[in-house]
Amino acid sequence: MASTERHEKEMMQKAKSQLAKGGTSPLTTLRNKCLSRGASGIKGLARLFRIMDDDSNRKIDFGEFKNGILTYGLEFDEEAMRDIFEKCDRDRSGSLDFDEFLRVLRPPMNESRRQIVTKAFAKLDRTQDGIVTIEDLRGVYDARKHPKFMNGEWDEDQVFTNFLKSFDSPDNPDGQVTRDEFMDYYSGVSSSIDNDAYFDLVMRSAWKL
Repeated sequence: MASTERHEKEMMQKAKSQLAKGGTSPLTTLRNKCLSRGASGIKGLARLFRIMDDDSNRKIDFGEFKNGILTYGLEFDEEAMRDIFEKCDRDRSGSLDFDEFLRVLRPPMNESRRQIVTKAFAKLDRTQDGIVTIEDLRGVYDARKHPKFMNGEWDEDQVFTNFLKSFDSPDNPDGQVTRDEFMDYYSGVSSSIDNDAYFDLVMRSAWKL
C-alpha cells in the first residue's frame, strides 16, 4: 500500500497547487478542495449529504446542498454553489441524486482503469457482498508484515482497522468499505497518475493482481 499512499500525497499536492493557481470552474474547484483533503474527501462530502437526507430518498435540494457545502467547511459564494448544483443536476429535476452527484464530482477514470480497480476490490471482497470488512481482509492482507504488528504495538485487528481507514471517511468512519467508496478512493489516486500503464502497474503491485 506504500505506493498508493505516496500517490495519494501527490494527488493532494496537485489539488492544492491547482487551487492556488485559481481560474478553474466552481465544479473543478469543489473537486480540488475535496481532493486536497485526501482520496476520501469526495466520499466524506457525499456521506454528509446522505446524513442530511432525512426522508432517505437519496436526493437533496439546493438548500440542503448549500448547507452541506458550508458544513463541510468549503467556502463558496451563492452564485458558485448554484453553478455547481446546476451542472450536477443533469436531469434538471431540481434535486441532486447522490449517484448523479458522485459521477460528476469524481475525477474521471477511463474504462481500463475502472476495470483494474474493480478487479482489486473483487479480490478483497471475499464474501462477494459488495462490502469489505475486517473478516474479508483475513487471508488477503498480511497484517504480520505491518511495522506496528512486528514491534508488538498493534494486533491483527488493529492493523486491519487502520487499513480500512485509508478508504473510509475521516469524518464518519464505519469500519467497512463499499465498492463505490473503493472507486472514489482510486479515482482520486488516478488523478495524480497521467500514464495508464503506470496506473495499472501501481494497482497490480499494491494488490498482487
